[in-house]
Amino acid sequence: MNTKTTPSAHVSDEGTQPVHPRSVGRTIRAYVTLTKPRVLELLLVTTVPVMILAAGAFPNPLLVLATVIGGALSAASAASFNMYLDRDMDAHMKRTENRPIVTGEISPRAALIFSWVLAVVSTVWLWFTTNWLTTLLSVAAIFFYVVIYTMILKRRTEQNIIWGGIAGCFPVLIGWTAVTGSISLAPIILFVLVFLWTPAHYWPLSMKYKTDYAAASVPMLGVTRGAPAVGLQVIIYAWATLACSLVLIPVAGMGIVYTASAVVFGGWFVVESHVLYSRAVRGLEPSPMRVFHSSITYLTLLFVAIAIDPLLPF
Repeated sequence: MNTKTTPSAHVSDEGTQPVHPRSVGRTIRAYVTLTKPRVLELLLVTTVPVMILAAGAFPNPLLVLATVIGGALSAASAASFNMYLDRDMDAHMKRTENRPIVTGEISPRAALIFSWVLAVVSTVWLWFTTNWLTTLLSVAAIFFYVVIYTMILKRRTEQNIIWGGIAGCFPVLIGWTAVTGSISLAPIILFVLVFLWTPAHYWPLSMKYKTDYAAASVPMLGVTRGAPAVGLQVIIYAWATLACSLVLIPVAGMGIVYTASAVVFGGWFVVESHVLYSRAVRGLEPSPMRVFHSSITYLTLLFVAIAIDPLLPF
């Protein structure tokens, strides 16, 4: 038997995964993956438009940059903590089996240190560049996503994403308070809007990857309920999201661009949710990823309208 050890591999300091020498670029990409950049993009899409709405014009560019940087670091920290805590579960899911902690590209200890560094840096950054309320909201967002959602709810209840999704609602408050230093009714409505949108956005994904979640013993709604039941819940939350978006019109004095966008894009989102349910009850392939991607497009377009509306002269 050949017992020679391959020179290019060695055991990691935690004695689990083999670690191979790799380029600096590959290491950087692995750490970027820890931050879930696609989720990060979606969170930031909701921050800048709300800052414009709060200011009634385009705010100080330096403040916008500072808030975006701080918010990005905060969200990246929460995502990295999430991957650290979910590494055992990720190893059982095809969708996540190539994440850097699972493959051994980054050790759990290194990921934990990275997460804490991001959390501390984001907090200090926001404290000195924005205000105490924005900083507090950033810390609350990290706590909610890491502790409430990842550590407590995710593995215990099919309603996990409803309450855990609150963490994704904080960017609208962070953007608003960075400009005003206070919270009013308009950002609360937007907070609720993102809260209602999240289940309608995520539950189709749980339908697509129900086998993965079942293998990892995560009680997502797509695992615990049949496709028609999930589709019905998506419809309910899509309609609630549309209704909430319309409430912002009188409260924030929104104009024609936002009003038309809320009605048209919200209506499209609702129609897509009905198509999902209709196909599910007829025993057809419900195409849940179509609703998942539609929900992202809907939220993006709605917040683009929020950004454009205050900048128009009418």
